Amino acid sequence: MSAAGAPRSRTPAGRRGRLSRSAEFDRVYRQGRSYANRHLAVYAFARGGEGDTRLGVSVSRKVGGAVERNRVKRLLREAFAGAAGGLEDGQDLVIVARPSIGELVERTGLAGVEDSLTELMAKVGIMGEPEPEPEP
Repeated sequence: MSAAGAPRSRTPAGRRGRLSRSAEFDRVYRQGRSYANRHLAVYAFARGGEGDTRLGVSVSRKVGGAVERNRVKRLLREAFAGAAGGLEDGQDLVIVARPSIGELVERTGLAGVEDSLTELMAKVGIMGEPEPEPEP
């Protein structure tokens, strides 16, 4: 609830765009394809049909304590939201943070996470048509 007592509105990238059940994660792990770099691993599964791309995030205790893990998850979701505009529809993705991501977050913050995620998304090959740059 907001300060005025009205419920907060959720954006489309809110909880509806997330994988939440263990079975959903398992399906992506078992039936999807995996790609990795030094800091992240991405599992991608094409659901088929139309629908938004859904995201699941997994950050183990090897990354750090609860505060550090939650910070990494927040940055991963934020970086994904920036890249999600160019993704094909109907995908389920699980991003697994490797222990070295804590060091990356400390050094470069969101920019480093975005670079690492963008590199992987290009490798995955699920990027749709890029949006044209507006002419000045």
